[in-house]
Amino acid sequence: MGMLVDGKWQKGEIASSGKGGAFKRRPAQFRNWITADGAPGPSGAGGFKAESGRYHLYVSHACPWANRTTIFRTLKGLDEHIGLSVVHPDMLDMGWSFRTDFPGATGDPLNGAAHAHDIYLAADPSVTTRATVPILWDKAQKTIVSNESSEIIRMFNSAFDDITGDDQDFYPEALRPEIDALNDWIYPDINNGVYKSGFARTQDAYDPAVQAVFTGLSRVEGILTENRYLTGARITEADWRLFSTVLRFDLVYHMHFKCNRARIVDYPALWGWARELYQWPGVSGVVHFDHIVRHYHYSMESINPHRIIPINPVIDWDAPHDRGALQAE
Repeated sequence: MGMLVDGKWQKGEIASSGKGGAFKRRPAQFRNWITADGAPGPSGAGGFKAESGRYHLYVSHACPWANRTTIFRTLKGLDEHIGLSVVHPDMLDMGWSFRTDFPGATGDPLNGAAHAHDIYLAADPSVTTRATVPILWDKAQKTIVSNESSEIIRMFNSAFDDITGDDQDFYPEALRPEIDALNDWIYPDINNGVYKSGFARTQDAYDPAVQAVFTGLSRVEGILTENRYLTGARITEADWRLFSTVLRFDLVYHMHFKCNRARIVDYPALWGWARELYQWPGVSGVVHFDHIVRHYHYSMESINPHRIIPINPVIDWDAPHDRGALQAE
């Protein structure tokens, strides 16, 4: 995919390899926070006050990290308050592009950018970074607020509540230790674990990564067999963070990333939970399976050099989920 180095685009591998051929993800570069009053958040600078119409979100419908943010944008009633631009699903030598020759790709009517890396250059002409999505843009300061999805969803969760009147809280204070503990193993073992499996360059790197994926999924199955959601009777951020990976598993990660010990549909509780979240009001509208399948299979030439798009299984995400009667202990 390449990256920006001192403000210049450098073509390069889509994945980064660490010791022993293991996939290593680079950290996000922009870590400011939108807050209700514009005060500084846990990191970065202040001055980013929650205001209707001030912010714009750049995403890929294919990317699970970006999909977290579009889910929260919808769950929290922010569609009318935060603009949205969607890149083309093909991520090639110039990275994510704003081509519009694919259904649902919007271009960039806000800044007129040709590629996602142009947004980064608009914020910092000498930046060194991967040009990842999501990108949360401030139209007032003409800069990037954040490109870290886990922090963007927490901003969306609470910063705009006085504007929207939506007081749903997916990161409630009483459950934060439990949510954080879940995220601490679900992210490395499952969310990022599928990437560590798919981008492994050696058998020694692949074997522990893929084992962790399925150990993690079995652990989730055990939790969801006893509880409706990951923390019990209340749906939280932890559920939505896992959901964006589960959505992609059977269509992409199972075959394309060699995570083929089992499918999500083989886990009764996990599969029912996944259908419930998909059927949550508004959520299916921000899930675009055509972007997901196209991006992974067409963009990742090192894994699929002939860029053949597979036929894939037909999965009924609208089937009854039968989770309504399950209660937490």
